[in-house]
Amino acid sequence: MLLFILIITGIFAEFFVRQKLYIINNHEATAQNIIENQWLFRLGFVSDLAMSTLFFIYGYVLYLIFKSVNKNMSLFLLLCSVISVAMFCQNSLNQFAVLKLLINPVYPEAFKPEQLHILSMFFQNIHIKGYAVNQIFYGLYLFPLGYMIIKSGIVPKIIGVFLILGFLGDLIEVLVYFLFPNAESLLLDNITIFADIGEFSLCFWFLIMGVKTPKK
Repeated sequence: MLLFILIITGIFAEFFVRQKLYIINNHEATAQNIIENQWLFRLGFVSDLAMSTLFFIYGYVLYLIFKSVNKNMSLFLLLCSVISVAMFCQNSLNQFAVLKLLINPVYPEAFKPEQLHILSMFFQNIHIKGYAVNQIFYGLYLFPLGYMIIKSGIVPKIIGVFLILGFLGDLIEVLVYFLFPNAESLLLDNITIFADIGEFSLCFWFLIMGVKTPKK
């Protein structure tokens, strides 16, 4: 249930808030959307924080589950999740800065509306790039999880395979994002699909079947 709620909060913040409010390459329309939907923006921000908190707890729960399988790998998983959460929460301030720039009455006295809109777009872009940087440690956490699933037999091994492929896909996406920002292909657009399949499968398995005792 923990993983399910974690996924739901993340989906809500991304698809029902950001993708609704943010209009690509149109800073004026995006600014107007945020100003007119401040409550939705704040709700999305809090949803992101809730997701981060739940991911922190989830990382610790996974550590407890798998430490009898491989203590070093489970500790590595926990460290990756802790670093990922810290980076995500810090980066969230870039997102909240957008709202503060647009609604705080002090800033219009120093900047013209067009300048405020462009500055808010800058923080939005930094938030997106910070999200990509965070994907390094989020991707790294998938490897020990996938490895220990395969080794332990707690859940079907195929889920572990998908998670390890997801680890590779996440890291490749980060490298391409920063080294080849204009690269486009069907493969690159869907390279994180293995991580999605693995995590959704793991979520449903935990919900339906629960956790079995690790094999010694």
